[in-house]
Amino acid sequence: MKITLIATVLVSALTTTSVFASDNNWEKEASDAWIDGKAEATLLFNGELNNFDINTDVKNGVVVLTGEVERSVDKKLAEELVLGIDGVKKVKNELTILDIHKKADSKEDSSAFTDAKIATVIKSRYLFDTDVDGTDIDVDVERRIVTLNGHVASEAERDLAIQIAKNANDVLEVEDNLRISSKS
Repeated sequence: MKITLIATVLVSALTTTSVFASDNNWEKEASDAWIDGKAEATLLFNGELNNFDINTDVKNGVVVLTGEVERSVDKKLAEELVLGIDGVKKVKNELTILDIHKKADSKEDSSAFTDAKIATVIKSRYLFDTDVDGTDIDVDVERRIVTLNGHVASEAERDLAIQIAKNANDVLEVEDNLRISSKS
């Protein structure tokens, strides 16, 4: 009787442990799938990159980028975009640069990269913020100066959109050309 009771408790403990272990594995896989989807969407929404030439794979929060890009600035931009996603622990950037004649560290590439990064960060924040309708706001960046054009529903939404832009890293100034208009 004692052996049967001990065996039952042991089997029960092992079964419970394996259920929790499989639940934990499921959570990791779900998290990786979420990160992968978010990375694909982030790259897709960026107008500077050809998302169809960039592949993403995620395992335990580590994103591997493979494929081809035209310039070194595109490679850096893809990495920075993915690195900014919640849950990403590390990015292994294995993208191949097609144009090998361009200098990776040129000042022009760096400036274009910074402007593209700023625009993408701001636009992404608008799209994922429920209080700002990012689809009606155009974000232009030149030499780290952000220009906002488009329509917002209220003064509060305008203030929030401007503040989000000002809070982005590397922004020097924000020019507000937003118009308040009520939607039917």
